[in-house]
Amino acid sequence: MTLTYLMNMKYKKIRVIISGGGTGGHIFPAISIANKLKEVNPGTEILFVGAEGKMEMEKVPAAGYSIVGLPIVGLQRQLNWKNIWNDIQIPAKLIASLRKAGKVIDGYKPDIVVGVGGFASAPLLWEATGRGIPTLIQEQNGFAGLTNRILARKVDRICVAYDGMERFFPAEKITFSGNPIRSVIHPYSEQETEEGIRFYGLTPGKKHLLVVGGSLGSGTLNKAVKAWIAEGCPGGDDMEVLWQCGKYYKKGVDEFMAGRNLPAIHHSDFISRMDLAYACSDVIVSRSGASSISEICAARKAAIFVPSPNVAEDHQTHNAMALVDRNAALIVKDSEAEDKLFGTAMDLIHDDDRIREIEKNVAPLARLDAAGTIVDEIYKLV
Repeated sequence: MTLTYLMNMKYKKIRVIISGGGTGGHIFPAISIANKLKEVNPGTEILFVGAEGKMEMEKVPAAGYSIVGLPIVGLQRQLNWKNIWNDIQIPAKLIASLRKAGKVIDGYKPDIVVGVGGFASAPLLWEATGRGIPTLIQEQNGFAGLTNRILARKVDRICVAYDGMERFFPAEKITFSGNPIRSVIHPYSEQETEEGIRFYGLTPGKKHLLVVGGSLGSGTLNKAVKAWIAEGCPGGDDMEVLWQCGKYYKKGVDEFMAGRNLPAIHHSDFISRMDLAYACSDVIVSRSGASSISEICAARKAAIFVPSPNVAEDHQTHNAMALVDRNAALIVKDSEAEDKLFGTAMDLIHDDDRIREIEKNVAPLARLDAAGTIVDEIYKLV
């Protein structure tokens, strides 16, 4: 049964709970799945469940969906008194979250529950499987997260984005879907590139470097940009930089840039039209979260990845190496970024043949209809 076949038949109206969050890497795929469900049947009812105080409580309503927050918290990896107190509260908050999750399920009566990873999805999926409700989880990374590894034996279907995930999950439950991405991300035409240049006030004919540290920004990438600027922007005479520094870093970056006459450096806390930012970029410098990698593959862009060391099981390095091993991206270690990142970026952005080679190699890795594949699996289970 294909998605095309499903879309040509009359869809049953269903009720879906989608759970997970904590970062944009979980939230944006979840919203993409919800949008696809609405596309194939506008009558589908969708409720999100996330963690209280996390960014999904803002981003999901902004996308037009209702969300319920659970008091669940995750383990903290840095040892300090605040985090120790946080970890002490975990058992009580987990119990409270399980109870609230059960009440949400009993009240909403979903036909299926979908988990997109992150600790917020654990209570919902656990309670749903205990009630015999069909369940599906989506794993974005090349190294499976702890929550999804725990849930794997209980859920009905597991959608993955990387090969070799049988080492984490039962092979018979796995469907290769890729990661859902925003529908506006795709290979760009010359006209779209020109639109991006106009939109961001860039100069036609120059090289353009996009530096993006994820939805919250990256201290490491910001330090690397500032170090390069402090050295006089070596190698950057014929290029411009579009720099997303993140809202937590914006004040410090503003102070650093104050008094510097650098019209070629365009910095902001958040890039709302990421599609146009991708379109006008020759090279992208990025963290290697699953959603970022999937979007860069879909955009067919040459990228240099700087994996974050502050993630579980170093999964961003696993994500990046899936491309690097195919000569479809470059990688710079987080610990070496301040010294080496912009030297690597200058070498790449001035090597048109190398850029074209990477773009050619990254193209087969794109999955433009991952959300459609996941919706297909949802309807099979329902």
